[in-house]
Formats: sequence, structure tokens, C-alpha cells
Amino acid sequence: MSLADHVRDWRPAPEVRVDDMGPAPVRALARTLDRPEVVAEPGAALAPLWHWLYFLDWPAQSELAEDGHPAEGDFLPPVPGRRRMFAGGRLRVHAPLLLGRPAVRTASLAGATAKKGRSGELLFVTVRTEYRQDDELRLVEEQDLVYRSHLTTPAPVSPDGPGQASIQGGAGEWRIDVTADTRLLFRFSALTANTHRIHYDQDYVRDVEGHPGLIVHGPLLAVLMAELPRRHAPGRPVVSMTYRFRRPVFAGEPVLVTGDPRTGRLSVQDLAGAIRAEAEVALLTQTDSAC
Repeated sequence: MSLADHVRDWRPAPEVRVDDMGPAPVRALARTLDRPEVVAEPGAALAPLWHWLYFLDWPAQSELAEDGHPAEGDFLPPVPGRRRMFAGGRLRVHAPLLLGRPAVRTASLAGATAKKGRSGELLFVTVRTEYRQDDELRLVEEQDLVYRSHLTTPAPVSPDGPGQASIQGGAGEWRIDVTADTRLLFRFSALTANTHRIHYDQDYVRDVEGHPGLIVHGPLLAVLMAELPRRHAPGRPVVSMTYRFRRPVFAGEPVLVTGDPRTGRLSVQDLAGAIRAEAEVALLTQTDSAC
């Protein structure tokens, strides 16, 4: 049976959740990213993508599958031997979410398409999520998730290992040098309720998923890319962001998170200059902010 056959009649209903948007998760992530100056008080605007700290799902331990993800879920396709990859997404910011005010998240299935890839049949699932606060639409997000039903071992990708190597960026570029160690992976997993074993179980990620080391969260890479304009152009908030994950980044591997302020193009690069993740942001213009 093909993946398309498994999801032919799959029509999950929209899911609605409410969160009080308390400031504690923001304080925790700010310290995790060494940003203790971030304001985390009621009424403060939430940074782009930091809404991933909220509306979390904590299933019972008995409800987790072998890979650590929930075995069942509203937008988990009914695919046997399911393996999940986060491919990328899009975010539109109409207005930032504010801390200390209840917010409503409404998620729905936007599409599910089976395609043939080099490693076999793949199922592409897009989930659309709208966030409202005070009855006003604040954020619209789409996430692209890729599923396969039988593991095909990927071509080995060797991590460079821990080190203090510095990657040279271009003149005038925004940049953050990052080497994500197991402590950072642990803290980000806890903050986002992420139980996927590829982020903490070395034996599992090597023997089952076929990777040489623990994998840095795609959402963490996206958050770090979004940090670039936030740190370097604080007066021009992000109004939209499109991001894509190309190849894994491994724990202990030095990477450069870099951006071009002229084009809004952002990326995560390894020591050889290869792109591991990329994004493009649009910022509020001076004219817009004056309106």
C-alpha cells in the first residue's frame, strides 16, 4: 500500500488550544540563548518564533512511540513505521503576541501529498496555524513536515566535532557563532516539549535513524536565524519569515548563523561554507512604522 493510500481518507478536524502566555518560558529561553536582557514581563511583545514555547502538548509516557514522538495525534498521518522530518515553514506576523494575555491557537491540515524521492516514497504534510489574541489575528504559520514509512539510511554526514573554529562571514553581515552542545539541546527540548530521541539518545540516532551524532533541532536553528534581525535591527520588527532545513547540524559542530541586512536572506553554514538551513525575512520599513 502506498503512502497516498494510507492518507486518502485522512481528514483530521481543526484543533483549538488556549494558553495564558505567561512570561516564564520567555525568561527560560532568553537565558538558554544567553540573552538575559530580554524583557519578559506582562505586555511585552513575543519575539518571532518564540510562540513555539507555548501551546505545548505533554502526552502520557505510554502514548509515546519508539522515536519519542506521540504515537497518535491530530496531525500525525496514519503511516506505518512513521519517521518524521521538519522541512521548513512560513510565518506571517500581523501583530506580535503579547505576554500575559490569553491567546488562542487554531491548527488545521492544509495539505497532504505523497511524492517519490531518492530514498523512496515521501509524504509531505502542511499544517496551518492561526494565533489570535483579544479576538485579533496575530500570527499565521504554516509548517511543512515530511514522513516516510520505512527507514532508508541516509548517506553518512560526519560532524566536525567540538571546537572553537570561527567561520569567516562577509563584511557587514549579521552573524552569530554557535556550537550547540548537549546541554543546549537538552534545554531546548525541555522548553518545547520535544521528546524526539534524535536530540538526546546517541544509540538511537546512530543505530535506528542512521546519523553519526545527535541532531540540533530545526526549530532552534530557525529561532537563531530570527535572532539576527532582532539583535541587529531592533527597530524593524519581522513581518514575515520563510525558512527551510537542508541538512542536519550535529551536536558539537561549529556553525555560523549569518544574514545579509540588504536582502533579508539568512542561513546556517558549516565550516566548509555549506548551507544547512536558510531563511528569508521581511522587516517593517521605516515608512510602515510611521503609519
